[in-house]
Amino acid sequence: MIQKLDAPSLAAPLFGDWAEGMVWACLQGRMGAVLADEARSSAVAVLGDFAFFAGRPDRELLDAVSVPLLVPQNDGWADAIAAHLGPGVRPVTRYATRKETVFDRGRLRKYADSLPNPYTIRIIGRKLYESCLENSWSRDLVSQYPTWEAYRELGLGVAVLRGETLAAGASSYATFEGGIEIEIDTRPEERRKGLARACGAALILECLDRGLYPSWDAHDTVSLALAEQLGYRADRPYLTFLRCSPEGAAFI
Repeated sequence: MIQKLDAPSLAAPLFGDWAEGMVWACLQGRMGAVLADEARSSAVAVLGDFAFFAGRPDRELLDAVSVPLLVPQNDGWADAIAAHLGPGVRPVTRYATRKETVFDRGRLRKYADSLPNPYTIRIIGRKLYESCLENSWSRDLVSQYPTWEAYRELGLGVAVLRGETLAAGASSYATFEGGIEIEIDTRPEERRKGLARACGAALILECLDRGLYPSWDAHDTVSLALAEQLGYRADRPYLTFLRCSPEGAAFI
């Protein structure tokens, strides 16, 4: 029987030293949820679009979650996901960055100040929180915080505006003790103008000023290249499974 843990930290031994901000947020009980089997030999940390599977591979646990992105702790879990879900998933590669980055503040300030008129950068307040939720491309900037009050308490982000129109943003997808997991999104017609780099740099600086670590997990090589421009160092590629239709279209 699968159950949601009222004390998520009980599953911490199963996740071991998994250096993932979203896992930490779940285990700390700050965001998301941790589900486990009755014997607590298998567990999954679920936050937003992500499910991180740890411990003994368990098909019942796989059936208990329906999020788009499934991350196996090891080969055993990878084999279980592929065998149990078959054509309903396809493998993709994501890229972890090292968690001990020492940032060059001068370089980041240069990037943050690089936007030409009419672009400006602002901290995400109530009005911008609500604006992010109005657009499909920007929703993930704040959507893991169900209310403005929750975002104000736990979240942190900056937005790039063109006049008064939201053009890009960098914000917390998850909050863990001492840091955040960064999400960056840009309005489609505003891409390739340096907006993501500028707001990413501004958010990192804001985190450093507040004593927070800005964790970055890259969903592809383009995201990894941007991270490296901002000072991060690649750690490792890792396997993730993306739910898809029989025709291969991703459910995300």
